[in-house]
Amino acid sequence: MTQETPVAAPDSGTPSPLPAPAVASSPSAPAVSAWRGPWPYLAIAALALAGWQWMETRLKLADTQQEVARRLAESESLGKESRLLAGQVQTQLGALQEKLAALETKLDESQSQQAALENLYQELARTRDDWALTEIEQSITLAAQQLQLAGNVGGAVLALQAADARLAGNTRPQFIGLRKVLNRDLDRLRALPQVDLPGMNLRLENVIVAIDTLPLAVDARPRHDAAGKPAAGEAVTPATGLDFWRRLGSEFWQDVRALVRIQRFDRDEPALLAPGQSFFLRENLKLRLLNARLALLARDQWTFRNEVGHARAWIERYFDGRDKAVQTALGALKQLSASEISIELPSLNDSLAAIRNFKVGKERP
Repeated sequence: MTQETPVAAPDSGTPSPLPAPAVASSPSAPAVSAWRGPWPYLAIAALALAGWQWMETRLKLADTQQEVARRLAESESLGKESRLLAGQVQTQLGALQEKLAALETKLDESQSQQAALENLYQELARTRDDWALTEIEQSITLAAQQLQLAGNVGGAVLALQAADARLAGNTRPQFIGLRKVLNRDLDRLRALPQVDLPGMNLRLENVIVAIDTLPLAVDARPRHDAAGKPAAGEAVTPATGLDFWRRLGSEFWQDVRALVRIQRFDRDEPALLAPGQSFFLRENLKLRLLNARLALLARDQWTFRNEVGHARAWIERYFDGRDKAVQTALGALKQLSASEISIELPSLNDSLAAIRNFKVGKERP
């Protein structure tokens, strides 16, 4: 606080002069008046705030440095681990690349093998329709061969029936026309007269086998009269005088008859053979029948009838017709010579052409 200097009181009789202006008695007056405003306090507060901000910034900076150092340390450790893992990955990658190269080599080999197998499969494999057409064509070809080579109508019918059954199992509409042609040829074969070639061949075989046992006509003997001879097992009664002379005369007559042989041949001329010619007769007769057998298999009607006719004539001329075996052989040859073996067989060209045209049309794009 400032102290004011006392002023002397003027005299009462003397007029007092004007009062002099007050002069500051100390130099601290301006400072006191300066502290009385708000600005110093604001400045102090600003300085305090600035100091507090500076301290806080320093603390945060220190924390940030520590965090950065910690992060750098962690990053360095992670970098080491990453480099270690990168090395392992690089090693594994090299191994995988080697394995991949080996797999690529094997894949190329397998692809080449697969391509070869596909080509082979395309060459060998066929679709279901192709297999069906192939089987049908084989059946028709077999039927045609049976007709042309062996004249086997039954075998041809069976082959065509198999082909028709194969077509019946396929419901494709494009097979209907082919089946119609096949059924037409099948009906033509069924309408043919049946020729029992195996049975005729068997009868010829039986005659050929029996040739060696057939008796010749020159070897036949007249039957002796067994009258006057006691039957087997019949008791012989004691002969009287009359019976004795009667038996003696009968025996004398039998002896006389044995001296002369009378044989009758129902032919214009007797078929006499020398003892050595009977073998050649039988062998030539077998050859005739074998030729007839070959003609039968070849369906040669004229040759078959000619050979059978010659064999029949030889048997009638040179062999004993009274023997049962000779009669059986002549009956078999007579039936064979009357049989028809030459039948005009139809061809299966329509069926073969139909199946081949169908295959050609199917192969066209």
